[in-house]
Amino acid sequence: MIKKVAQYIKKEGLLTENDTVIVALSGGADSVALLHILLHLGYRCMAVHCNFHLRGNESMRDEEFVRSLCKSLNVPLEVVDFDTEEYAKEKAISIEMAARELRYAYFEEKRNKEKAAAIAVAHHKDDCAETMLLNMIRGTGIKGLHGILPKNGYIIRPLLCLERSEILDFMTEKSYDYMTDSTNLKPDYKRNKVRLEIIPLLKELNPSITDTLCRTANNILQAERVYDREIGKGLEKVKEGNRIDLSKLSEEISPQALLHEILSPLGFNSTQVYNLYTSAEGNGSLIENSNWMAIKERYEIIIHKKGGDVRTEELLPKEGSIVVDGYTLHIEETVFNGEIPKSADTASLDLETLQMPLRIRNIKAGDRFIPFGMRGSKLISDYLTDRKRTLIEKQKQLVVTDNSGNIVWLVGERPAAPYCVGKKTKKLLRLKWQRS
Repeated sequence: MIKKVAQYIKKEGLLTENDTVIVALSGGADSVALLHILLHLGYRCMAVHCNFHLRGNESMRDEEFVRSLCKSLNVPLEVVDFDTEEYAKEKAISIEMAARELRYAYFEEKRNKEKAAAIAVAHHKDDCAETMLLNMIRGTGIKGLHGILPKNGYIIRPLLCLERSEILDFMTEKSYDYMTDSTNLKPDYKRNKVRLEIIPLLKELNPSITDTLCRTANNILQAERVYDREIGKGLEKVKEGNRIDLSKLSEEISPQALLHEILSPLGFNSTQVYNLYTSAEGNGSLIENSNWMAIKERYEIIIHKKGGDVRTEELLPKEGSIVVDGYTLHIEETVFNGEIPKSADTASLDLETLQMPLRIRNIKAGDRFIPFGMRGSKLISDYLTDRKRTLIEKQKQLVVTDNSGNIVWLVGERPAAPYCVGKKTKKLLRLKWQRS
């Protein structure tokens, strides 16, 4: 079996002779086997054990076992403690995802510190088959069907050539001790259900189901490389910056697949992408998650990162300037000389009609104003729709209000009629909006 792993490492280009390797050592059969095999093959190994403090006494038992094992093998060990539950709470993610993020971030930190060639983790064929099935159950694109890769950046998986049963036989044959995680024996989590219930059922139909699924995953990986090349060509045609041209997208062989590959790295799932793609054109339909929005407008889809453009109400100085979202708003009080700049970026307001101080904010639902040159009030959302503004542009739209809360200027568009200069105006307040 050691020879089999050595051949796999060479075939996949995972390591070269005399490399230093960080081994993720949990204390379970898989990671202990990985450590023994890499040592036998002559690699310089350093171990990291992550204690997530999720299993009470078992967590401490595993830590003590790992310490004893590394001491007996003369392998440098670093134990790191994580408050996994607190991290999951802060990030609003599952415990499983929290543990994953914490350990991989620390592994990379350790690799950089030690200048190691790679971080070795003990995934095997059964893990690959389980991952493939889990992704199918959740719903996925082609990338979710290639299972677990032998190499992903600096993460390597030398045991992907082995089934779990081979590893256990190896541990028994060599009389190597290891710890058993009791939570892996309970079908409480989706992965455990797949491992303990679904795969045994599939083995009744195909005793070699694990190997079959892994070979299928590899076939998909080969096809994916061709797929990625074509996706790359499509991206160059349809996407420019944060905008996707719908007419060009429709000319592609598989528009929905291309859209999925653009949006899924931003955290959008396949259902969201399908809903956006099949929605009626030009109605401003959108999908969103905690960080991103994708909005379908008349001729394009616009991708917009949340959080940077929406501002709370902000007080304006009586005179001077203020920087707002990459623009500078200049404020000047002056005597009216009869000249009014004809520019949407400048508002000339009758100072005596304003209740100072002024404020600037984003538009809100229900905002109305009386546009200069028009009769009667109009919903700002309707005004912007008439101006063919996109949903994102609407969300970023700013207004200036006076102390009574009335809108005196739709920034960069029109001032409100009641506050514009007239025949009786003596002093005016000039607001000028310029990109910084």
